[in-house]
Amino acid sequence: MFVEHVAFLVEDVKGVTDWWCTNLGMKVVRYGGPPTHMTFLQDSAGKTMFEIYQKDDLETPDYASMHVSVLHFAYYSEDVAADREKLLAAGATAVGDVDVTAAGDQLVFVRDPWGVTIQILHRKEPMV
Repeated sequence: MFVEHVAFLVEDVKGVTDWWCTNLGMKVVRYGGPPTHMTFLQDSAGKTMFEIYQKDDLETPDYASMHVSVLHFAYYSEDVAADREKLLAAGATAVGDVDVTAAGDQLVFVRDPWGVTIQILHRKEPMV
């Protein structure tokens, strides 16, 4: 078996889809239409997929109130600082500065306009 996708609930499927496609290089591979607007987004490498949807009978988590360690989506970057600035210019919110770990990895967190945490990282030694 292997992971096919990870799903999470959002309040604005169209807004999140547009922002993630424009700024994170995702692309829509399937749209399910009303009432949930289930949308599958695939990364630029074609290896990872997220399902986002909305449900009127469920409360969307307050992602902005969650610590970055509770939930984040990590995106690999060749230039962490430049990609951070690009996302901030597109409406993301900064969560700290670029950090370098003991292993030599560069990491930084931002939140998309809906409060979902995005980690931008560059590994000294790639893991995948």
